[in-house]
Amino acid sequence: MTPEAIKEHLKQVKYPGFSRDIVSFGLVRSAAWIDGTVKVALELTTSDPKIPLQLKGEVEKCLRVIPGAKDIIIDVAVKPVRPAVGGTAGTGSNAPRKTSRYSVAIASGKGGVGKSTFSVNLACALAQVLSAQGKPGRVGLLDSDIYGPSVPLMIGAHGRPELEEETLIPLEAHGVKVMSMGFLVDDNTPVVWRGPMIMKTIQQFVQNVKWGDLEILLVDLPPGTGDAQLSLVQTIQLDGAVVVTTPQPAATNVARKGALMFKKVNVPLLGVAENMSWFLDSNGKKQMLFGEGGGARTAESLGTVLLGQVPLHPDIRAASDEGRPLVVSAPDHPASIIFRAIAESLLHQLTSRRGTDATVGGEN
Repeated sequence: MTPEAIKEHLKQVKYPGFSRDIVSFGLVRSAAWIDGTVKVALELTTSDPKIPLQLKGEVEKCLRVIPGAKDIIIDVAVKPVRPAVGGTAGTGSNAPRKTSRYSVAIASGKGGVGKSTFSVNLACALAQVLSAQGKPGRVGLLDSDIYGPSVPLMIGAHGRPELEEETLIPLEAHGVKVMSMGFLVDDNTPVVWRGPMIMKTIQQFVQNVKWGDLEILLVDLPPGTGDAQLSLVQTIQLDGAVVVTTPQPAATNVARKGALMFKKVNVPLLGVAENMSWFLDSNGKKQMLFGEGGGARTAESLGTVLLGQVPLHPDIRAASDEGRPLVVSAPDHPASIIFRAIAESLLHQLTSRRGTDATVGGEN
């Protein structure tokens, strides 16, 4: 029995509260077969004492059915939880503000990699996962691309936000609360602003929008490392950032530079998402149109994880153009399943980093 074969068996064990298994979550550190004895080492981060015990029991039950297994040895290492990055937000006027339990930036560094499409589908996937856990309407999506806002079209939200006591009420679509410059200007009106106006608008989107009780706020950043990015980290206390790239060096090289910006301002990288990873031709064969392995190499160079690989599929584009993201219009589509897996992985990381007293995906 090889370590790989043992891990295949362990893929039956799901992390409590999630549909994703402990192997894909990276919790299995080692597996071995020695004279009929199965040895498995797990490593996880949690403050809930029930989680390690529950996982140990599920792993043992899974391994007991392996033919020839005489004994099972399971070592579970629990890493100490870390406090939220940046600590508690201050009370001064210049202190970063917390608008949700978790705030995550979605960045690319380079345009044309499908970052907004990724952000919209990820937000809807998060809404589905949290709704299944009894937390509907707890996802927010802030489109901070002032010059070219595309989120309203992709998520199918239209109209003008209402004003309540000088506070904007975000629009809502598919269980996601949305705010975008696209709601405030006409389609034919270009935004020609200098840096200070961009920074002020993003500050207002964070501070003067009635987001309500959010579990997670995603911020879809424009390409680059300019005014919008700087304003964001000064205005909101970010729990992390996700970098979106396509496989080819032209995208990954710029993505690395963008990711380093977050490291300089002490915002942790939660992972890299590789978009347009492959295309299935008419014979069902994967065609690597933009190269291969760029996302994994980028994640490794940045010391973070590859969250997932999203294929290049016309259904994703068509669904976005219709304002019904693929994870909503076709939840069983292979790409939709990938988006939900990324959403679950992201929530798992955030909960582990925060160190709450609840189980992963549980109540506050």
